[in-house]
Amino acid sequence: MNRGLLSSYDWRRPGVRRTTRTLHVLLLVLLLLVGLGPVLWLAKSAITPTQDTLRDPLALWPHGVDFGTIATAWTRVQIDRYFLNTVLLAAGSWLVQIIVATTAGFVLSVLRPRYRHVVSAVVLATMFVPSIVLLVPMYLTMVHLSLINTFWAVWLPSGASAFNVLIVQRFFANLPREVFEAARVDGAGAGRLFWSLVLPMSRPIIGVVSVFAVIASWKDFLWPMLVLPDPSAQPLSVRLPALQPFVGLDVFLAALAISTVIPVALFLMFQRLFLRNDALSGAVKG
Repeated sequence: MNRGLLSSYDWRRPGVRRTTRTLHVLLLVLLLLVGLGPVLWLAKSAITPTQDTLRDPLALWPHGVDFGTIATAWTRVQIDRYFLNTVLLAAGSWLVQIIVATTAGFVLSVLRPRYRHVVSAVVLATMFVPSIVLLVPMYLTMVHLSLINTFWAVWLPSGASAFNVLIVQRFFANLPREVFEAARVDGAGAGRLFWSLVLPMSRPIIGVVSVFAVIASWKDFLWPMLVLPDPSAQPLSVRLPALQPFVGLDVFLAALAISTVIPVALFLMFQRLFLRNDALSGAVKG
């Protein structure tokens, strides 16, 4: 049964078909402009002199291209140091979140202890607690543990992601249990099940969680600003707003363009997971 706005009879009419396809093309162009426009403008402005950007923001290099702004941002403004800090923070947060999400999901969905329903309910309940409420106790905990101005103050709290645990748990619950039972018959323990069976079958959901983890860490501002007061340890998200009054517009835009490289590259690498929805299909099934 055709449940679309236009029936199969309507699609056979040349006028309706042409009008509909024209509207589809216009909508696609509009979405491209809205989605890619700011990114392309930032890339263009990163190699455009300040005066050209201020006088005619949409012009394509009326007085030539200046790649020196990128070199200036990378060296003289020390974006290289803050970029490295951001990469280290994102990598550590990614590792902690992957370890917590996969091990918790494995215990709750594959090993299935008696208390799994209680733990799942508690994990789900934490999603209803506003993150701002946890800010003060988390900060006092970091002070008590003497982790201020260390990357551990960012890495460790990132593992407490109920969303990651729940989607990984749901994905693991839809894996074929016959494989696990056969492996147990062959003498495989919990560690062997996790490492040799569950993880290789869970690459799609691990890829999705990885993208979420890295992008969330990359753009995080408030928590790194609180626990990393030393400028030499701060990431780009914290340092760029502080540097804005002291650098030229062209250099600042070049620094912003550099800071977008990793998130854009991650999306391009894992876009098939999102477009096909293979990874999340197992997580939302049932």
